[in-house]
Amino acid sequence: MATVKPAPRNTKTSVKRDAGTLFTKSNHQWMMIGGALIVLGFIAMSGGKAIDPTKFKPEDVYSTMRITVAPILVLAGLCVLVYAILKNGKSAE
Repeated sequence: MATVKPAPRNTKTSVKRDAGTLFTKSNHQWMMIGGALIVLGFIAMSGGKAIDPTKFKPEDVYSTMRITVAPILVLAGLCVLVYAILKNGKSAE
């Protein structure tokens, strides 16, 4: 059997580049914080079950926690996620 020689490699085209990862550990930590804020906001927005479904309690539905604080938490979480995505990682150069 004849032996087959591998094709010669062109050094200019076979340069390997270390692409690395798009996000660093810091980016992932900020994403986790943003996700936790969003989850906390939705938990704060969720309501409890009424004891008597025929009676309406406006103080439960229109509480400051559900109307103001929870949406602010969700929006803050979204802002943190945008920051985490746009944040530059440390350059290796």
